[in-house]
Amino acid sequence: MEQDLSKLDAILPSYQGKHGVLIPLLQHTQSILGYISRDAMRYLAEKMGIPAAEIFGVATFYAHFALEPKGRYVVRLCDGTACHVKGSIAILDALRERLGLPEGKNTTPDMLFTVETVSCLGACGLAPAVVINEDVHGQMTPDTAVALIDEILQKEGAQ
Repeated sequence: MEQDLSKLDAILPSYQGKHGVLIPLLQHTQSILGYISRDAMRYLAEKMGIPAAEIFGVATFYAHFALEPKGRYVVRLCDGTACHVKGSIAILDALRERLGLPEGKNTTPDMLFTVETVSCLGACGLAPAVVINEDVHGQMTPDTAVALIDEILQKEGAQ
């Protein structure tokens, strides 16, 4: 997927010459491009005079930064203690099966869905919990999670 890195040129002056701006710069970059590619890291390094290794180190250290493109619907499944005990892995398996995601892939080929596990959503009272984009869904089961996916697919006109 080719990225138009020139979109970043408009934001760079507000970060140049300042200390401690790498994380906000990467956040802003991700909000513009959708994710932070290796090409974007090299581009930022060249334009900002920051070592590429430093940018790569920060981008890969923080889980907040996406290094791969994500689908239109990001499904975050909590696998914290409460959710795990109440069956989050079975939900994950059902979601991956419904979306046809092979092991090692998190995003569907049509870029509609990305499925991720997170350590905690802070919604233990709703365990097991799933967040789709910004919408929180609690007391999930494999069937109710798949029903949410089916609902989105129907809305999108997909199968």
